[in-house]
Amino acid sequence: MPLATTLRLLAKARGMTATDLATAIPRAGVETVSAWMRGEKMPGKQQLDALARTLGVPAGALLAELANTLDPARTQGEHELLAAYRLMSTRQQGALLEIARGLADKPATRRAPRKK
Repeated sequence: MPLATTLRLLAKARGMTATDLATAIPRAGVETVSAWMRGEKMPGKQQLDALARTLGVPAGALLAELANTLDPARTQGEHELLAAYRLMSTRQQGALLEIARGLADKPATRRAPRKK
């Protein structure tokens, strides 16, 4: 996942704006943080460390290459499902979880194709 997407998702999850982040990051104004969140610029190491502290995640988790390897046991489908889940509203996430829990409680069965 690109850094810009990760920043937007983490900020949204924590109810933070670019202004909130800029306040916590040394030598970074609102325009700079906004550019990071749009993927137009990249933060430096000190700024990345400050972002990680502010967002409550390891600095490496902000980087796409490392973020994708945090759980190597995940399948591509799981990564795609998680990415889609993160784009949903809270209401949609709740509905999806309800469906997933219902499906997980049922034994997997093969159904014959429906005849038309």
